[in-house]
Amino acid sequence: MGTLVEDPGLRDRLYVFKDRTDAGRRLAARLLEYYGHEVHLFAIPAGGVPVGAEIARVLKVPLDLVIARKIQLPWTTEAGFGALDPAGQAVLNEELLRRVPLSPQEIEAQLQKTLAALRQREARLRGGRPYPDLAGRPTLIVDDGLASGYTMRAAIKFLRGRNPGEIIVAVPTASARTAAELLPLMDRLVCLNVRGGWSFAVADAYVNWYDLTEEEVLEILESLPKRNHEPK
Repeated sequence: MGTLVEDPGLRDRLYVFKDRTDAGRRLAARLLEYYGHEVHLFAIPAGGVPVGAEIARVLKVPLDLVIARKIQLPWTTEAGFGALDPAGQAVLNEELLRRVPLSPQEIEAQLQKTLAALRQREARLRGGRPYPDLAGRPTLIVDDGLASGYTMRAAIKFLRGRNPGEIIVAVPTASARTAAELLPLMDRLVCLNVRGGWSFAVADAYVNWYDLTEEEVLEILESLPKRNHEPK
């Protein structure tokens, strides 16, 4: 079971971060023990990249990307029934699939649609580079928040296979239920704003929120010092 590190003063509060950049700086302040250490830092695009970029700047470590994609329900882009990892392996929300009217053919169609998008994003954002062997080093995985947590589950599962040391997940905000469910999968969860209740939206932690484009992700990566991001 992993350890949860949170800010009790931000528990159950809304709109506590100006934007993802502000959240990344404040999250980095809780990760200073890794400054000067050989750490692998991964962000899940797109929303995790501005958060991860601030952590990379503060800790002076390279920023890489781990491409995990939500498998969307056919009738909405806002909800999904699992995620694909960089190898195209699915982590499915079996409980949800028992409750939604999806045929095996519809599930397979969504899997293939997500796989095509994942491969395109891998090619554009990582240039087809192989993922590194993590060589037993601490591995930080960053996103802008955890709602259902399935993209993070997929990222953790994939990186577990790359020989990491301890796995630390760092996110500005998370559903209390999801945080509890994911803790056994990691060594530590650093999350400033944990929120309970029946409904949860990552966006509700931010004053300024919007969906990033891949062009913006590339601009952020290019803005980092060369030593702070992996070459394409």
